[in-house]
Amino acid sequence: MSHEATNWAIKQRGLKPTTKIVLWHLCDRFNPDYGCFPSQDRLAHDCEISRSTLNDHLAQLEAVGLLRRVPRLDPVTKRQLPTRYILGFEPGFTPVAVVPCPETGHGEEGGAESLDGSDVSDVDGIADALPCPDFGHGFGAEAVSDFPADPCPENPESRVRNSDTNPVREPLSKPVKEEEGAQAREAISDEVFGELLDALGLDPAALPGWWQGWPPRLHVQRWRDELGLTEAEIIAAAEASRQEHPEPPDGPKALDRAMQRAAQRKVADAGRKRRAPKAAPASATKPITDLPAFYADLVNSDRYLPVSAISNTMRDAMLARGLVTAERLRERGIR
Repeated sequence: MSHEATNWAIKQRGLKPTTKIVLWHLCDRFNPDYGCFPSQDRLAHDCEISRSTLNDHLAQLEAVGLLRRVPRLDPVTKRQLPTRYILGFEPGFTPVAVVPCPETGHGEEGGAESLDGSDVSDVDGIADALPCPDFGHGFGAEAVSDFPADPCPENPESRVRNSDTNPVREPLSKPVKEEEGAQAREAISDEVFGELLDALGLDPAALPGWWQGWPPRLHVQRWRDELGLTEAEIIAAAEASRQEHPEPPDGPKALDRAMQRAAQRKVADAGRKRRAPKAAPASATKPITDLPAFYADLVNSDRYLPVSAISNTMRDAMLARGLVTAERLRERGIR
């Protein structure tokens, strides 16, 4: 890499961001002794773009006179080698005077550059070295594979792209399943949307701009799907908000806080219901309200009765009410 070259790239103005990134990576690959000749695969990987997009930005850099592309050929096999990029700061740099033409070469009278230093100056020489999909592998020759008009097997991939058939696909912002799920959700019906407008006191015939079209319906749908509110709860929250404000809201976004509070109250109510203590089971035994009758029943029965259980006051109360007899008290050991 060359710091001088990258600094030169940074100082260039008026370029698109991606075009400047391509120029910077070219300068980063520049060697002061040997020049700049990265492969297109390497350069596209460095810039994180496709080869077809890379060629577009290289053409822009060449058009503004910041670099010149010189095709290189192997002198023995005549195969095309990585392009030599002559950058604008190199000594003796001359910009391309003619726009490259795919039919006649790269538009430069100098032609292609060979590894042995010789230039292929005439068009026939270029045709003799570079494979052409129209008339074969060189001047007056057929394709090596004997199939006309097809790419040569020595150079299977063409560096010229068709913009309509090789677009750069941007990554999806969300997984496909999530997008399909969002599309499958039930939209807000016209009836529900009309009830919401009535609750807010809006005239459907003269709606404000923010209540027109599909965006407000999608906004209401998010209240239902993301906040967990039912359509009835949305309308109720809208009516409550309308009572607090004398004027109807300009758009659905003005009701976001009210809908969030309604969703929070719903969650809090559900939590209180889960935490509510269970009612204590009813007692099987009734409380004792008449002690003389209770003890009289105990005396008249054959159940165990401690002598100390009946006090003198309780004995006199039972006798006075005629609940027990003196004989029965003596039988039970109570004096």
